[in-house]
Amino acid sequence: MPVTDTASTSAPDTGRSRSGPTRDQLSAWRAFLRAHASITRVLEAELLAEHDLPLASYDVLVQLAEAPDRRLRMTELADAVLLSRSGVTRLVDRLEKGGLVARCPVESDGRGVAARLTDAGLDRLRTASRTHLRGVAHHFVNRLDEAELRALERISGRLVQ
Repeated sequence: MPVTDTASTSAPDTGRSRSGPTRDQLSAWRAFLRAHASITRVLEAELLAEHDLPLASYDVLVQLAEAPDRRLRMTELADAVLLSRSGVTRLVDRLEKGGLVARCPVESDGRGVAARLTDAGLDRLRTASRTHLRGVAHHFVNRLDEAELRALERISGRLVQ
């Protein structure tokens, strides 16, 4: 969520402030938000145009493909794709109607439900991955050198809680 310009006009442009971020710090924050929004918007547009697949649906398919037995509990899936439980339930409903995902019981828990990637879902993911990975390379990787990519990975790791 963006932070509004509430930094005091008398606050210095660099360094840490007890009252909140400085202008330079807010500028870095906004640049981060703009870059993320811009790249995810174009990656989603490419997936939609070429595969009629939203980025969030692609993410669900990726998470399931990488999971043991291509399945995750719904709560684990929600955490993996950064959606609420109700949001992932609605998304899995749509993917299930399309035959890309199936719900199945969790053997160790009579009440637990998991989402499982179907063969059709795996095929769709493989096809869409070519578009997505090409977009990631074009809109992100190729715009940074190796040192910048390593620094960004290190910085991003520090931001994840």
